[in-house]
Amino acid sequence: MEDIQLLDAVERYIRSEMSQEERTQFEQLRKSNPEVDQLVVEHTIFLGQLNEFGDRKQFRSSLHEVHNHLLETGAIKSEAPRAKVVDLVKKYRRVWAVAASIAGIIAITISGLVVYFTPNYSKPQIEQLRSELGNIKKQQNALSNEFKNTKESKIAPDATVRFGGTGFLIDGKGYLVTNAHVVKDARNIIVQSKGQEYKASLIQIDAERDIAILRIEDSDFKPLTSLPYGFKKTGADLGEQIFTLGFPRDEIVYGEGYMSANTGFNGDSMSCQITVAANPGNSGGPVFNKNGEVVGVLSTRQLQTQGFVFAVRAKNIFKTIEDLKKDTSYQNIKVNTITSLKGMDRTQQIKKIEDCVFLVKTY
Repeated sequence: MEDIQLLDAVERYIRSEMSQEERTQFEQLRKSNPEVDQLVVEHTIFLGQLNEFGDRKQFRSSLHEVHNHLLETGAIKSEAPRAKVVDLVKKYRRVWAVAASIAGIIAITISGLVVYFTPNYSKPQIEQLRSELGNIKKQQNALSNEFKNTKESKIAPDATVRFGGTGFLIDGKGYLVTNAHVVKDARNIIVQSKGQEYKASLIQIDAERDIAILRIEDSDFKPLTSLPYGFKKTGADLGEQIFTLGFPRDEIVYGEGYMSANTGFNGDSMSCQITVAANPGNSGGPVFNKNGEVVGVLSTRQLQTQGFVFAVRAKNIFKTIEDLKKDTSYQNIKVNTITSLKGMDRTQQIKKIEDCVFLVKTY
């Protein structure tokens, strides 16, 4: 299939424009061809980003129209900014941008209320303006939340992030597992969940199994009483459906596929091959079966050279923990083997899991 035809087919598939027969054939192609499957995932993300860009552009255009309308009616006046503002913007670019947006929207809202009580407007104009102000209020609340959630990064300003990967909790007290190659030679480690950063340290590394154990050492972290998922020593069966969560970018990304081989690279018995779309940032992410049990740790160590995706079997996590417990200070680590996610639909499973999956940054 030519590249253009393939891209067209992918777009028709994503937009649900295929007939049932075409869709069935295309899904079979996805299962048999990992490159096509990955193209679907990447193009879905790309189209989503385009839609988000369009929504933001439309919102800015609406604000501009309302602002111009209020200027024309004399409800507000435009003043040139002082030189001090320029200096502040340069120093606090991101925070100031959010704060300025909120201040601007509040000013427009107050001005709009003044116009609302002015008797010179006709009823249809008033109703239209009320509707526009209602939409602006919603956007104001969204920007206010973003402003509240904006926190100073715990990464030093002059630091260069060397690598990004994924990690996930094995114990609610703040112990995480990731790939050894994600944190190899790291001087400092930061883990991040839903925009909140935490300082972490490396407490155990097993290069042969490609497993590393981290511990969150940050007063901002609130321990969990229990994890929603369990760890399955026996792994997954050939052909069994699996799904992953990871950070190939700053936002958590879901992927699904199936177990495609019982061994990994060059017949490695400590790992297995899975068919799922993955990028280097997915390294260290959890691989779940349909019941929400961890059956592996996704490893993209050979992704660039081989084009395959492998996962370290979950039994290796238990072995690494056993080695770690030889140090008596880590005797309190408990690896859960019971899942509370069995029987739930996938959306609910993800909602319960995603707080336990972290973006790993090293520098």
